Amino acid sequence: MPDAVLFEVTAPHIALVTINRPEARNAVNGAVAAGLEAAVERVEADPDLWVAILTGAGQHAFCAGADLKEVAAGNSASLATEKGGFGGFVRAQRSKLWIAAAQSHALAGGLELLLSCDLAVAAEHANLGLPEVKRSLVAGAGGVFRLPRALPKAIALQMIATGEPIPATQAAQFGLINAAVPANEVMPVALDLAHRVTANAPIAVRESLGVARRAADLPEAELWTVSREASGRVRATEDFKEGPRAFIEKRAPRWTGR
Repeated sequence: MPDAVLFEVTAPHIALVTINRPEARNAVNGAVAAGLEAAVERVEADPDLWVAILTGAGQHAFCAGADLKEVAAGNSASLATEKGGFGGFVRAQRSKLWIAAAQSHALAGGLELLLSCDLAVAAEHANLGLPEVKRSLVAGAGGVFRLPRALPKAIALQMIATGEPIPATQAAQFGLINAAVPANEVMPVALDLAHRVTANAPIAVRESLGVARRAADLPEAELWTVSREASGRVRATEDFKEGPRAFIEKRAPRWTGR
């Protein structure tokens, strides 16, 4: 049986993580949850990996959410891990940037996986939604509070209360995703974003993300402290010296991640 999650390094400093259950519309089962948790840990542990792209195999779905066959069989607990929550991903502690590349629909838990990423690219034809209320469920993997943070309040509440999705083109207009493009351009656009990130000093990127991710949760007085501490850690790195040196020498910087 093929691995439920594939992991490969497709370019310097970039990992590609693929949910590999196209026959089940990449729905999350226990193997997917374990595989995604392992992928997060691998990215975090490898100092040479700076960005990860999360996608789904096939052309029919980025991820259809929880595997209802597993739920019906009483295996709901296997769809989450202790560290990562649903899919081994939505609550995982990640310092590095993740990009969702949705080649098709991202619904229910699939949208919650996308919302857990930092950036997202989706196919123009894709629908994004939380249909849980249509089955007397709550989108409990972060969707009901992350969606209102990512969209205008009225649009988010409409999606949550009606269970109806919005097209990727509309999601891009509202800023839920970074771009809606033809399906065959999803991965190239996601890779372009990844390359644009890896052109920068990796520790500075991680420290900046660490502050930005807490912007909605902390009062401004605390954010000043968090930001100052992040700046201090960056100043202690070799890359902090390399940036100005490369500028003076009129060359591209050579980041080491140290």
